[in-house]
Amino acid sequence: MSHAEGTASGKQGQDEQIESVENAPRQDQEHPVKSRPDKALKLIADAGHSTILTAENNARVLRRIDLRLLPILLGIYFLQQLDKSSVSYASIFGLIEKANLHGQQYSWLGAVVYLVQLVAQPFVAYILVKVPVGKFLAFTTLGWGLALTCMTPANTFAGLLVCRMFLGLFEAGIPAAFIAVTQMWYRRLEQPVRLGSWYAMNGVVYMFGSLISYGLGHIKSSGFEPYQIIFLFFGLITIVFFGVILLFMPDSPLQSNFLEKEDRLLAIERLRMNQQGIETHEWKWGHVKEACLDIKSFFWFALMFSISIPSGGISTFGPLIIQAFGFDQFKTILFNIPFGAVQLVSTMGGAWLATVLKMKGPVITLLCLPAITGCVMLLQLPRDGSHNGALLAGYYLISVYPGITPMIYGWSAGNTAGETKKKVVNGILLVGQCAGNVLGSNLYTTTDAPLYRRGLLSNLAMFCLLVLLSMMNMAHLLSLNRKHRKSRVSMGKNARIVDHSMQAIGAIPEYKTAPQQATIEDNAFKDLTDWANEDFVYVY
Repeated sequence: MSHAEGTASGKQGQDEQIESVENAPRQDQEHPVKSRPDKALKLIADAGHSTILTAENNARVLRRIDLRLLPILLGIYFLQQLDKSSVSYASIFGLIEKANLHGQQYSWLGAVVYLVQLVAQPFVAYILVKVPVGKFLAFTTLGWGLALTCMTPANTFAGLLVCRMFLGLFEAGIPAAFIAVTQMWYRRLEQPVRLGSWYAMNGVVYMFGSLISYGLGHIKSSGFEPYQIIFLFFGLITIVFFGVILLFMPDSPLQSNFLEKEDRLLAIERLRMNQQGIETHEWKWGHVKEACLDIKSFFWFALMFSISIPSGGISTFGPLIIQAFGFDQFKTILFNIPFGAVQLVSTMGGAWLATVLKMKGPVITLLCLPAITGCVMLLQLPRDGSHNGALLAGYYLISVYPGITPMIYGWSAGNTAGETKKKVVNGILLVGQCAGNVLGSNLYTTTDAPLYRRGLLSNLAMFCLLVLLSMMNMAHLLSLNRKHRKSRVSMGKNARIVDHSMQAIGAIPEYKTAPQQATIEDNAFKDLTDWANEDFVYVY
């Protein structure tokens, strides 16, 4: 579409563009581009024109992006959670007894995955800036599939621990890569549902993983124990899926063979509104420094640490908590299925509510309330066999908590700009997640059965802390928006700026500049951080 055609279309009020800024030459003086700009600018320059985004062509391109990316992302995350949870299913089918695990050893099989991931995060952040994300996802999936398959013959604590370490190492980059993919392909308004959709695979794993394990546990074999069959089956499926990822997962909107040239330009134009950039493959130490000094980074760390303490404990000990109510191994597996259903509903329901409200902090607070109630119920109800229904209800109320994690992912992703800074902040966030998971899984021990009081008390405290942290972070983001407002005024711009990235295409029909002009003048693809870009609007 030509520049003139774009201008004509804009007059009809059908198109959406990031708001213009006044005194653009002064803006360039404020932000001299000394390093490599975003590759999106090169693609636009090579095409000779930018493009106009309408409600119709946006919906078409978004549908194509969803159909290509989401099945792959959902499949990867389903397998990751299935493989990671396999040790909890195996615990029901004799792993603890056959491997002679005692004391904290079973807890460490859960914790070591997160401990290795914690150590790996700085390297993951650097690799994700330098390496195409599609290839990264393919080969890390192959790696953890092989690690899980190797758990089949392991029958000692040492052997299982080594395999779990490699599984954790190869899985370390998956959440960071998924957040990067979401930032790279989706507008900020669209991100909560996409983040929630792949994270909701936790709930699907609880349901179908339990059913698959139930079936595998009934297989009679003279050569394999039931838990070994579980490891072998899940590991081989993961290895096969590696080929699917390698063939079909694109590296970025700039190298997306499934989109035509004009559609690639539309995919880029959709992201202009985010003011976050797309891809540079340049590591910038200034971004690293800013990420480490940014108070938001510590809020993301604290929020993720707080939710991961309950997550680490319950994901490892959930089936054992149910078994402690007095059920046999097969009923324990079946009663774990509703836990997954509640997770699925809370995750997608929370994502939908965050999209409607255009805020994530209040949704996190809301999701904490059922979990707090569930913890209190499990702490107070007696284990005398007559309260099993109420105990299960309390356990299912706690299962609302997985909806909180993608909210924090999305909250952080939507409030960080600059490619290196985004990857470093994701690393900080995931260090908090790993540290919380390590601690959380060790707050539950087999010797605490059947009450698991220490673990449940810690979970209760963390859910209450999450409410407080969410309120504090919203107040901090409000202060940052006020600071940017003052910066815009000092540069001769309007104080108020419309955040089009949080609006549906066509909801605000006006725009103030033509596409080619905006390409040169706005900050969207200059690889600026959220601090440096006065046009960046923080979301609550």
